Amino acid sequence: MRVYLDNNATTIVDPYVFGAMEPYFVQKYGNPNSLHEFASETHPAIKQAMEKIYAGIHAPKEDSVVITSCATESNNWVLKSIYFQYILTGRKNHIILSEVEHPSIIATAKFIESMGCRVTYLPINHEGLIDPQSVRDNITDKTALVSVMWVNNETGAIFPVEEIGNICAEHKVLFHTDAVQAIGKLPVDVQSFNVDYLTMSAHKFHGPKGVGALYMKKGKELLPLLHGGSQMGGYRSGTLNVPGIIGMGKAMEQAVDALDFEMSDVRQMRDEFEDELLKIPDTFVVTPREKRAANTILISFRGIEGESMLWDLNREGVAASTGSACASEDLESNPVMEAIGAEADLAHTAVRFSLSRYTTQEELDYTLEVVKRAVVRLRGISSSYAYAPEGYKSGH
Repeated sequence: MRVYLDNNATTIVDPYVFGAMEPYFVQKYGNPNSLHEFASETHPAIKQAMEKIYAGIHAPKEDSVVITSCATESNNWVLKSIYFQYILTGRKNHIILSEVEHPSIIATAKFIESMGCRVTYLPINHEGLIDPQSVRDNITDKTALVSVMWVNNETGAIFPVEEIGNICAEHKVLFHTDAVQAIGKLPVDVQSFNVDYLTMSAHKFHGPKGVGALYMKKGKELLPLLHGGSQMGGYRSGTLNVPGIIGMGKAMEQAVDALDFEMSDVRQMRDEFEDELLKIPDTFVVTPREKRAANTILISFRGIEGESMLWDLNREGVAASTGSACASEDLESNPVMEAIGAEADLAHTAVRFSLSRYTTQEELDYTLEVVKRAVVRLRGISSSYAYAPEGYKSGH
């Protein structure tokens, strides 16, 4: 059996999404910016797709949703534009992030930090959550932007973006949230709280890869990251990815329709699967499940390297992931595990299982048996686990 439990990395394209996209590869392939009929026949589908994206996040028509190539582009766009508009001009000199933002945020922040911007990286607590008070405590009159993800891609932890957004509004500071892991898992309504910029990526909610979007509140527009044409209202140059836009619109519509299922049935499957995993001795999960997105488990198996567990899972056809990675001779620990203050011996042991609406109970039952076999094998050859005192093994 082949089982895919890495849905926070990417998702299968919904068949209805693929069906909506297919005619725009070889039948209706005109460049929308051209003046002939081949171009104009793509316009109705693009318009409908954009309407679905607006509706999916409850964006009013006066605000902007700009299609990008991916969430990484959208995140780069926000931070670099803020740098050029506020930091480089001397109006402000400071931005605030959480320490566990996506690499496209952290790497961009490091880049603008090297060019003179002051960056505060807020810590997360032992549950993998950020305290909104830490945002309030670090805002100054020189703060240009606060950027905090909505749902953490590793733990599934839901960050208090509504409260953070309101704090930013009080201090007249711009607020951006990377909502890549929130779309399709939580209700998203940009009118229900203060948010100036919001990042999306279609392939995280059963849409195609290579297309994302950035929401911008009216009056909070950014400088273009890409110059060269008048596409997307002049905010983002480049020939429109017609199949991608149509696919993203359909995927958004499907995600909204399936939201109740995700938050009930998928959650129940996740919880039952997690309960069974936690029956394995010396395991623990980061972030209480009621504070997590419904599909995600980040679990540590004491005495087992995450990479080793993935090897065994992959041999049995199960796809999962880990925050650790082999680089040359060094094994990097999971940054979230480090951020929550996990013991050194646990920082390498995290494995993430992320479900979707296509996950079946049969797949989870099979995965559980594979995990149990892997734990027995890997702990059997682990000197650190085999010879550890009982207190070590029990986590005390």
